[in-house]
Amino acid sequence: MIIVKKISKEYKLSKKQRKEFSKNISTIKAVDNVTFECQPGRIYGLIGPNGAGKTTILRMIATMLKPSYGTIEVAGFNAVTHGEEVRKKIGFMTGQTALYDRLTPIEMVNYIADLNGMNKSQFQSSQEKIFEVLQINEFANRRIGKLSTGMKQKTSIARTIITDAEVLIFDEPTEGLDIMTSRAIIELICNSKKEKKTVIFSTHRMGEVKLLCDDIGLIHNGKLFYNGTLSAFEQQMTKSSFEDEFVYLVGGK
Repeated sequence: MIIVKKISKEYKLSKKQRKEFSKNISTIKAVDNVTFECQPGRIYGLIGPNGAGKTTILRMIATMLKPSYGTIEVAGFNAVTHGEEVRKKIGFMTGQTALYDRLTPIEMVNYIADLNGMNKSQFQSSQEKIFEVLQINEFANRRIGKLSTGMKQKTSIARTIITDAEVLIFDEPTEGLDIMTSRAIIELICNSKKEKKTVIFSTHRMGEVKLLCDDIGLIHNGKLFYNGTLSAFEQQMTKSSFEDEFVYLVGGK
C-alpha cells in the first residue's frame, strides 16, 4: 500500500533561472500539495503531460527524492525516515535508471536478485517465467550495450519485478516501444494486479489508462486535479473524450 499525504517538492532557482521567470521568485514547486492512496490488488495511474510532476512523485515514493513537505508511507514504512525498509519492499522502473552495458540481461537480473538476497531456486523459477512472458530468452546472453531500446526496456522490467516486490512503480513503462513489447509489459502489469501487489504507473497514453487502471490521478503543473476511481471519472465526464475532459479539468479550453 502507498499513502501519499500533502506532499510538495520545491527547488531553489539559480540566478540565471530566476531571470527566465517574469515574477521575482526564488523557488519553484514541481509538486504542489498532492494526496492519494494506492491499494493492494489495484492499479493506480498517474496521468499527465511531460513536466507535470509524475516522475518527481514516483521518485519520492521510491526514496530517490525527499519531499519538501508532507509524508509518504510505503508498505507501512515512512519513505523518509525508513528509506532502507521501503527500498526492500519496492520494484522501481524508470527509463532514466541506467543498465550496465557490459552485462547481459541474465547477468543484470541475477545481480539485482543477489543484492536483494534472493535464493537460487526462487530466482530460477521467477527468471524463467519473466523471461518467457517478455520474450527475453532470445537475447538473454547478449551484452545490454548492443540491445535495441525495446530489449533494454524488457530487461529493465525484468530487473524491476524479479524480486517479487509487493509494491511496483513504473514510470512510463511503454514509452517509445513497439506494440508487441508494450503488450508484453501490459500483461505483466495485469499479472501483478492479480497477485494482489500494489501497482502505480505514470503515463500520458489514455488507451493504457482505460485498459489497466482501477484508480487515477490527473496531474498538471504539479497539482492533482482529480483523484478517484476510473469508473467515477468516466461517469462524471462532460466532454466527449478522455483527453478533452483532462484539458477541461486543468483549465484548458
